[in-house]
Amino acid sequence: MQAEVFASTADMSRDEWLLERRKGIGGSDASVILGLNKWRTAFELWLDKTGQVPVSESASEAAYFGSILEDIVAKEFEVRSGKKVRRKKSMLKHPEHDFILANVDRMIVGEKAILECKTTSAYNLKEWENDEIPADYIVQVQHYLGVLGPQYKKAYFAVLIGGNKFVWKEIERDDELIEMIFTAEVEFWNTAVLGGVAPALDGSSAAEEYLKKRYAETESNKVIDLTAVNRERIKQYLQLKESIAELQLQAKELENQIKHEMKEAEYGFIGTYQTSWKSVTTNRIDSKILKEQFPDVYEKVTKEVQYRRFGIKEVS
Repeated sequence: MQAEVFASTADMSRDEWLLERRKGIGGSDASVILGLNKWRTAFELWLDKTGQVPVSESASEAAYFGSILEDIVAKEFEVRSGKKVRRKKSMLKHPEHDFILANVDRMIVGEKAILECKTTSAYNLKEWENDEIPADYIVQVQHYLGVLGPQYKKAYFAVLIGGNKFVWKEIERDDELIEMIFTAEVEFWNTAVLGGVAPALDGSSAAEEYLKKRYAETESNKVIDLTAVNRERIKQYLQLKESIAELQLQAKELENQIKHEMKEAEYGFIGTYQTSWKSVTTNRIDSKILKEQFPDVYEKVTKEVQYRRFGIKEVS
């Protein structure tokens, strides 16, 4: 078995490509489903795949610039590795699961292998030191190798770090991991996307926005009895709020001690750390004066904002 063409990408615009990608699960989605992605949650992915967010918001700005620099990274890989690569101008699909897709950056000429091009911040240098490869990227290329078929045994990474450091590495095919990835993806697609069962709500801003829009209106004076599981949730919530307040107080204490040592200085240095305590001037509208001296203007620029405020208190 080998991959089949899902769609030609030769003349696709970026938005068209994003729309096609929404029709299935791609390699960058695999780590999200497995809970290995630190930038995106399964709930956010579900919102995207079910069309509940604009397609233009389904990819990050970092991913956008990564795609622009992809050609440069691929060419540098050719120079450093001595291998030749070619672009695959098509979106591929798994021969048995037509929603499992692959957008491979480059194919290695004369070798059953692929190249994944990456750009990353200098802050992530340690993730690529020695033999290290980030787990989410390992899952991504194993997803691709699984879609392409068992004849594809290897993947290469070419990474531009901080705009001035280049590394390239290789990784072997892992059939056990591929099976685990596809099992999770099939479950996610059938249950969450086709079945409409949302993954567990998380702490992301996307989940908050989803709840805000879906339950924007209240039924006046409506009261419900919460299910038993919420007793423990409320206890944990209040404990966390208390811990956060205590930690914020501790952080403020340390901040004040550092400020006291800095005195009139704008900057302080110790080892690899720099502190700053600078004067900042901003312009703000004094709403009280505006209302008193220019009531007509105040009336024109004031708008009513309605929202739902969440709170918990113990009642006897």
